[in-house]
Amino acid sequence: MLVFKYISFHYLKYFFVILGALVLFLVGFDFMDKAEQVSRSANIMLIYLVYKSFFAIDMLLPLSLIFAMITTKIFLIRSNALVSFYSLGYSRIDILRPFVVVSTGIIILFISLHNLPNFSRADEFSKNIRVHSQYLHPSKDLFFTYEDKYVYFSKLLPLTNEAKDIRVFSVKDKSLKEVIIAKKATYKNEAWHIKQADLLIKPDDMSFNSPGMIVKEEKDLEILHGFKPKMLDQIYEGKVNFTITDALDAYTLLEKQGVDTSSIKGALYKIFIYPFFVPSVVIIIFFFVPMSVRFLNVSLFSFGAILATLLVWGMLFMLIEISTNKTISGEVGIIGPVFILFVIAFRQWRKYRQST
Repeated sequence: MLVFKYISFHYLKYFFVILGALVLFLVGFDFMDKAEQVSRSANIMLIYLVYKSFFAIDMLLPLSLIFAMITTKIFLIRSNALVSFYSLGYSRIDILRPFVVVSTGIIILFISLHNLPNFSRADEFSKNIRVHSQYLHPSKDLFFTYEDKYVYFSKLLPLTNEAKDIRVFSVKDKSLKEVIIAKKATYKNEAWHIKQADLLIKPDDMSFNSPGMIVKEEKDLEILHGFKPKMLDQIYEGKVNFTITDALDAYTLLEKQGVDTSSIKGALYKIFIYPFFVPSVVIIIFFFVPMSVRFLNVSLFSFGAILATLLVWGMLFMLIEISTNKTISGEVGIIGPVFILFVIAFRQWRKYRQST
């Protein structure tokens, strides 16, 4: 228990130091490049830096966990603490356990943060602040299908849960039946409410003797049940930075409609599966490190371990982007590589567990 606390303390210490340094580097470098675009007021600048920091944490936290393990292991070797632990009868598995437990716990906390909009959509918000001086920018010209209807929103306002200039086209047997035209719709009670609209009904008989198009005035209409403004904004603008709740709601709703959900599944895999490459890489690298500085070229090992970590992280990041663009499926691009790393790590763990 004493060894677990000792190693965990140093692991957490190096993790926070490395994460803070990487975040400051990324945010500072970005700010130097974008300072002119966000320097219109101190408030805008501060909000931009906060959201950019959230984005940096989202991107760099898994990497920091691995770098912290490498740093902690080198510290234990150089201080001869690792040799002392082995002399006292502790096995490699006993030394590895704090790294795996702590990194897994932080990963679980990291995943839970993705249910906070300010964290999961930080990159999107920071871009909106830089371009439009507000973190939520209205989406324009949304055209999508829902059940047997085609819906057009001229403008979607996520902050006020409103849509402007709505057109709803009802189609039956591949023929247009009616059109709803309204100036405004408001989302409340799990549906979009239209106070007043014009209803254009096309007669089935379009001959010269038909009465022609029927125009009615309708009030208190409800459309698009369950289609939240955030879901519309994310899905039909091609954004993939979902919160956990929004992603699950969107997947459930679109699955019922028979709409392609590959981008949403990719977003969920990125949230729940991708971060767990960290414990696997921690285990794999751990067993390549000798126990004493006499058998270790610290500089060469540090360079090799950091390079290998960056290559794995970069490859996973590239596969996530490819999966997001629907070039390959999320199962192949995200689950597959993480599962392969898990299998390799499990074999390493099992091998050294049996040898102790």
